[in-house]
Amino acid sequence: MLYLKEHQQVALHVACGDITEVQIENNELLINIEDGMIYNLLNDGKRQIENALRWQGLDLNVVINIKKVELSPAQKDIKKLQELFGDNLKILGGNNGLQ
Repeated sequence: MLYLKEHQQVALHVACGDITEVQIENNELLINIEDGMIYNLLNDGKRQIENALRWQGLDLNVVINIKKVELSPAQKDIKKLQELFGDNLKILGGNNGLQ
C-alpha cells in the first residue's frame, strides 16, 4: 500500500485499505470483495497492484472476485418493501441488516 501512496494512486490506496479477504493460490493473489465500487477501482488498478507486489519481491497475478452477499428471508422481504414503498417505509427496531 505504501507503493501506491508514494506513486499518487490515492483512490487505489484507500480501496486497498478495505480489502479483508485475500488468498494466494497458484501464483495468484485472489482478492474477494463485496462492494461493487471498490471492485471497480481494484479491477481498474490491477496493474498498479501487481507493480506494488513486484516492488515487494512478489511476482503474483492479481485476480479480483466480487462476492455475492446472501440475504436472509427477512432481509429480502424488507428490501422488496423498500423497493415498493421507497421513503414512505419506516423500519422500527434497529439495524435491518441491509447494505
